[in-house]
Amino acid sequence: MRFRRLGGTAVTAAALSLLVSVPLAHPALAAPGEPGKPRYSAGAPSIGDSYFPGQGNGGFDVQHYDITFSYETAGRRIDAVTTITAVATEDLDQFDLDFRGPEITSLTVNGHQADFRRDGQELVVTPRPKLKEGKPFTVVVKYAGTPPVITDPDESIEGWVPTDDGVFVPGEPQGSTAWYPGSDHPTDKATFTFHVTVPEGITAVGNGQLLSQTTKNGRTTFVWDSTEPMATYLATMTIGNFQVTRSATPSGIPIYTAVDPQLATQSAATVARIPDIIEYFSTIFGPYPFASAGAIVDRAPNVGYALESQTKPIFSSSPSLGTMAHEIAHQWYGDSVSLSRWSDIWLNEGFATYAQWLWTEHNGGATAQQTFSSSSNYGRAATSSFWQTVTTDPGPVDMFGNVPYNRGAMTLHALRGKIGDTAFFRLLKDWATEHRYGNASTADFVRQAQEVSGMNLTNFFDVWLNQKGKPSAW
Repeated sequence: MRFRRLGGTAVTAAALSLLVSVPLAHPALAAPGEPGKPRYSAGAPSIGDSYFPGQGNGGFDVQHYDITFSYETAGRRIDAVTTITAVATEDLDQFDLDFRGPEITSLTVNGHQADFRRDGQELVVTPRPKLKEGKPFTVVVKYAGTPPVITDPDESIEGWVPTDDGVFVPGEPQGSTAWYPGSDHPTDKATFTFHVTVPEGITAVGNGQLLSQTTKNGRTTFVWDSTEPMATYLATMTIGNFQVTRSATPSGIPIYTAVDPQLATQSAATVARIPDIIEYFSTIFGPYPFASAGAIVDRAPNVGYALESQTKPIFSSSPSLGTMAHEIAHQWYGDSVSLSRWSDIWLNEGFATYAQWLWTEHNGGATAQQTFSSSSNYGRAATSSFWQTVTTDPGPVDMFGNVPYNRGAMTLHALRGKIGDTAFFRLLKDWATEHRYGNASTADFVRQAQEVSGMNLTNFFDVWLNQKGKPSAW
């Protein structure tokens, strides 16, 4: 539930742009049968997302991250090793990773020391031997120090955020680069394993299932394993003093919750409803998409928002029941089905907000129609500035503002009225099923809505998603 606090509308050029590395000139081998065409080349330093131009990388596809580190309370430092397993998608003599973290002490590719340089968030790697298309390769990066806090275009913070007893670690949209190197765009999903050693008495909570927890010589090592593909921004490893509870949904999905002791009492009622929320959403969205569930409730007052970190949403304060429902809904829409470009953020936030409306109605509160018509939504005056932002292109400053959330949810409710309940709820399930563990775009959703409903919805979606102004007919 981002709704981040905006400190103003002015944004510096540095806040909206990321440095992009320029490949170094180097001799090239000609490709066999194609004289003059280089066989090996540098992978693209980004995937070209207009909101965050430096994010992601070309030339390879990450398969797995193994992130291992030892954490020290003094300075909140880590001594870390990230091992990346990837497959080359072209012949490479150079490739980039995204990383804003501490000083690198060693970097190898397939066991060989590799040259590297840092250019803004880009970590430019020159492997020797070179990498062949279709072949797997392994990058091992060793680094040590205190990861940074990252400030976004809307002036909110993420990354390695200090708390009184540890660190709160949200990653959307660019915080993961603070604490591990990778290909930091939602379109390059991978599985994750975390091995984290902390002082005894402190808990380290990550995505997926807890494989082991062992204590030796005053240090405890937690091993977490996330077996389903995950976007980099959804990874977390939040550390602190927590009350840990293990339970399960009625259908047997294991639930792991970690709550700051100072928030335990006021959070108890909301946390207790996690199984109910999962079971309800499973009836309308389809099966819960992951092998485990849970939540992390911490005290991070400088953050001021919650985030749908995969399998374990993280909350910077005690959450309301509606906020909990919102973040759990993201496990289907945003985590399992992820956007292809950040401009399509309404596919995440509009869906989760509408799910929150449905949960409120199911829980005895306002109906979805009443929420749609309220003064916070369609009841806003046509002259309100709210209607002057395009839903499918809110911009990097306003991507976590009201429009992708509220107008996105209104779009879905209006669509429900347009095509009827039977087609609408079938569409929600089909969307979650057909794009499970993958990525999709607004164009994909429009196409699927038309297929399911058998209707031409071009004008409907144009009015609700692509035009400014309060929709009056659709």
